[in-house]
Amino acid sequence: MKHLLSIEDLDRAQIEAVLDRADSFAEVTRRDIKKVPALRGRTVVTLFYESSTRTSSSFELAAKRLSADVVSVKASGSSVDKGESLRDTVETLSAYDPAAIVIRHPQVGAASMLADWVDASIINAGDGMHQHPSQALLDVFTLRNRIGGLEGVKIWIVGDVLHSRVARSNIMAFTMMGAQVTIAGPPTLIPRGIEATGCEVVHSLDRLEEADVVYLLRMQHERMNASFVPSLRDYARLFQINSRRLGPRQLVMHPGPINRGVEISSDIVDSDRSLINAQVSSGLAVRMAILYELLTSTEAGSGEVLPDGPVPIGEPA
Repeated sequence: MKHLLSIEDLDRAQIEAVLDRADSFAEVTRRDIKKVPALRGRTVVTLFYESSTRTSSSFELAAKRLSADVVSVKASGSSVDKGESLRDTVETLSAYDPAAIVIRHPQVGAASMLADWVDASIINAGDGMHQHPSQALLDVFTLRNRIGGLEGVKIWIVGDVLHSRVARSNIMAFTMMGAQVTIAGPPTLIPRGIEATGCEVVHSLDRLEEADVVYLLRMQHERMNASFVPSLRDYARLFQINSRRLGPRQLVMHPGPINRGVEISSDIVDSDRSLINAQVSSGLAVRMAILYELLTSTEAGSGEVLPDGPVPIGEPA
């Protein structure tokens, strides 16, 4: 595997291999010295054309924890502001001979285009409303650590599914791992034909008690060019997850950023039923695993013998 462009590119065995690798790196993050030399001498570029806190910071930190050199570029404040095209920006950064480029871009398919343009491994950190594969992997990892596995687990994805790349990636990943997925939201925020992915669609929370896990999505106003709900107050009244709706055994997830008081109440965010902070922690280990798997697997063809099983973490860098 050279690139990570979409969850569709992976099968269940490949997902489990990445998560097993992430288990090893999770142990590294608990050490006093958290840096290992696995990618020493290599360069990782992070290129973000959209705002990000969790994804950009965790990919940057993941690369640094693996001892890679990191070049972080935000479109705002770069030559993109002067009219430079995506291709020219990428070819400029490719002059540094990066081993990997992590890209977030508002255009669907942007990461796939980069894979055709450059020799580096490309990691899709979100392309428009299409895919966000590393988020799906870290969410599966979070649930695996908490409940042991996803086989037969009932997961409800609630909110703005229409504009959500996270929802599209997660439906695929959760279903592939054996979960039963239901999506819930107003009809205006549910994509047509989404049932073809194997999920059930409902337009109310009347059956929410069926869910083992409730995965919330924010309203993505930056992608909306029309009004999709009468008001945020009306939306919250019908679809907000709060202590009145959530049962004591149910777990809550959210990819962030959260909008307290809209899709989720503050008391649920801060409760022991929330896995939101666990998702952030998982993101670091999983993104370390992604970088390691991509950048070492590409070396396998060069004659270097790579180990099976847990990563040979080695001594701290």
